[in-house]
Amino acid sequence: MTDTTRTSESETKVPSARSATASESAEADRTTIADNVVAKIAGMATREVGGVYEMGGGAARAFGAVRDRIPGSTSTSTAARGVTVEVGERQAAVDLQFVVEYGVAIPDLVSAVRRNVVTGVETMTGLEVTEVNINIEDIHLPEEDEGGGSSQAEPRVE
Repeated sequence: MTDTTRTSESETKVPSARSATASESAEADRTTIADNVVAKIAGMATREVGGVYEMGGGAARAFGAVRDRIPGSTSTSTAARGVTVEVGERQAAVDLQFVVEYGVAIPDLVSAVRRNVVTGVETMTGLEVTEVNINIEDIHLPEEDEGGGSSQAEPRVE
């Protein structure tokens, strides 16, 4: 009987020793998420919202268009265009620049963008998003797609 008691004592001690080792290991482990990863997530989350026409400011869009045409260029992903982030150990701050579609309610749009960015970044990275700052760079007009304005306007009178 004495042997049986010792065996059960050692069995109860072994699992607790193993769980202590596992928790010590978890405290020593570290995961680092690069700024460009958070920027890409935020950029994709922004593009998912209807009413966002294009990401980035005028200069960034123009430079990106030129850079994308150069064969073999190792440009940063277009997913992160118009996105700037600061990433800490537990938190991230996001700055966005984009162009909106004409006719969209901008206050509703930016609320939806903020909500989508916070949800996407926090879900995928586990980082707390402390702020999402938005700069609306321009508004896209429907006639800009139809040829950029005709060279001759129709006469107003006959």
